[in-house]
Amino acid sequence: MPTVLRVGRYRFTFFSNEGNERPHIHVIAGEDQAKFWLDRVALAANHGFPAHELNEIEGIVKEHRATLIEAWNEYFG
Repeated sequence: MPTVLRVGRYRFTFFSNEGNERPHIHVIAGEDQAKFWLDRVALAANHGFPAHELNEIEGIVKEHRATLIEAWNEYFG
């Protein structure tokens, strides 16, 4: 599970067996986890984050979208 980015308490990663899905990023903080699609930034799943944090995380994903997609493409080729 390579970590692509860390911002505050958030760790942005993807799982190595998910290359058959469209590009996405998992965000983990403690016991909370969310998944965001990267082709058109959108929440795919949420497990524990409150709405105000999801808004913050979505902003971070949008800000770093190019870097996250580049990391996805390098890893899954």
